[in-house]
Amino acid sequence: MNLDDPLLAEAAWSAWRIFGGFSLLLGLLVGSFLNVCIARLPEDRSVVHPPSHCPSCGAGIRFYDNVPVLSWLLLRGRCRDCATPISSLYPTIELLTGLLSLLLFWRLVPDPTALTPAHGALFLVQLCFVCLLLVATFVDLRHYIIPDEVSVYAVPVGVAGAALVGWLGHPDALSWQQSVLGAFFGAGSLVLIMALYWVVRRREGMGWGDPKMLAMIGAFVGVLPGVPFVLFLATFAGSVVGLALLLVRRGAGWGMSSPLPFGPFLAFGAMVWVYRGPELVARWFPGVHFLIASAP
Repeated sequence: MNLDDPLLAEAAWSAWRIFGGFSLLLGLLVGSFLNVCIARLPEDRSVVHPPSHCPSCGAGIRFYDNVPVLSWLLLRGRCRDCATPISSLYPTIELLTGLLSLLLFWRLVPDPTALTPAHGALFLVQLCFVCLLLVATFVDLRHYIIPDEVSVYAVPVGVAGAALVGWLGHPDALSWQQSVLGAFFGAGSLVLIMALYWVVRRREGMGWGDPKMLAMIGAFVGVLPGVPFVLFLATFAGSVVGLALLLVRRGAGWGMSSPLPFGPFLAFGAMVWVYRGPELVARWFPGVHFLIASAP
């Protein structure tokens, strides 16, 4: 896109700002759907039927009461029909998804020259990835499970997304082969760790949801250096948080700590990769910079 002409440049930047606003709005709307997924997937309920309703009185939520964030504020965090308090987690997830969507747009479509079908497709694929990570995180924190719908069942979405972005000609697209290898390497690396832990300790160190989740992550980030980066950062963050919680509990005399879910740390590592991973790898490990030539 030629931006030498001042009028064309101003029009292009205006269009870019409008698309940025759309990305924020899209994230808010998707965040509302993620709330449904977080509430229903652990209970094996449909995320499309029945429509959204109050979990206390069962009254259906009116369309004007289903505006992300705003409706919760106007209703003062209560159901219109029975006045039962509505958790602030709902607008928090909506706002978080909206902000992450906007940040992702700024990263993947940094200026008007990137307003192309290929960049748009990469944005949508990566936004889908971020949403899967959010659902897995909040479900794992609450229920200590990671639903297959946002882990292993989403592997084909990552592979298809890589193929689509590559077909559209994005210069930094993963190939579908890299995506497939990432899924196998992601799951295999954690299965190997689980097997070694079993040999040493004779008990399971983590659930099977974690390898499935890392398979999904690998399908979106590729095998190298994406999966090792995510696994290293997740392990490091999990160790730091786990040690801190252990010291706090011992200092307070609370006894043994409850199990610490690993899914949120995998999601953390994957989020860092999406938003800053290639730059961090280039800075920390300049000798392997060639590996990120095809990283988003």
